[in-house]
Amino acid sequence: MKKKIKLGKVLRNILFIILGAFAVWFILSNIMTAVEQGKYPPAGELVEADGENMHLFTKGTGDNTIVLLSGLGTAAPVLDFAPLVNELAKKHRVVVVELFGYGWSDVTKKERTVENIVEEIRMALKASDIAGPYILMPHSISGIYSMYFANVYPNEVEAVIGIDPMLPQALEYFNESAPDIPGYMSYLAPTEMARLATYITPDSFLPIADDGTYSEENLKITKAISAWKVYNKNVVSEANQIKDNINKTVDMIFPSGMPVLFLTTKEEKATDDGKNNVTFLETQLTDAPASKIDILEGHHYLHWTRYKEMSQEVNRFIEIIDRE
Repeated sequence: MKKKIKLGKVLRNILFIILGAFAVWFILSNIMTAVEQGKYPPAGELVEADGENMHLFTKGTGDNTIVLLSGLGTAAPVLDFAPLVNELAKKHRVVVVELFGYGWSDVTKKERTVENIVEEIRMALKASDIAGPYILMPHSISGIYSMYFANVYPNEVEAVIGIDPMLPQALEYFNESAPDIPGYMSYLAPTEMARLATYITPDSFLPIADDGTYSEENLKITKAISAWKVYNKNVVSEANQIKDNINKTVDMIFPSGMPVLFLTTKEEKATDDGKNNVTFLETQLTDAPASKIDILEGHHYLHWTRYKEMSQEVNRFIEIIDRE
């Protein structure tokens, strides 16, 4: 009996130690977040969209406005797109829109439906006096939002340039199911455990690129924002809305005559019956003379390593559009 009592006390003490350590970590992590947010202010402009602050970063001038939209879970889009932005901004005005739950933007209570996301993008652009028509440049999941944007507001979209984009008909084409994230993951951000993960496996939160592609300051801030935002409720909700958002857009195609450029890899998806990214994207091309697919070596985040080639392809694409 005494041994059982002693074992109970030991287990209780261990539990108290664990809870105490977690409480200390929680307090310290929140202090670190507050310090970092003061140290790393928004790189661009905060504008109001549906009652919350959305972060937009603008660089460059030109007759064309390229709007970059990030993929799911890219914690700091402005920093992630930096090398590509620097190249594109040499000839064009480039805007990176950080959706709610990303980068320096707020976390919103609104559902991450395709309708809400596109309306928020439009509100933010208008609040920043950035007039269309726009050349939308979505990465990955933002291809769905761009498809909806181009169909519902075709007069506001001049062209679409997809960076290995996820488009509504892809799941059916490849006979795949929509990805999701367990709902409990949304509790990771509030518990500050995400910060711990950035210390344990820092490379998993940073771009895979050659040395010097991203500045040390960029990588330092990326790591900090990852600690603030990774797996917050907006990101988890967005992932779990993919199926519904696809169902709402699966019958859409890019409007006839709208130029589209797809930058992709051939090997990222390949099936035994010969289907791959290129064969799928061929089904998504429009009849515009400029529409085409460019195959680049690399992985899903092409802009980490192929930003120079991408910029050259974009420049050629826009030159054709401007001549039409």
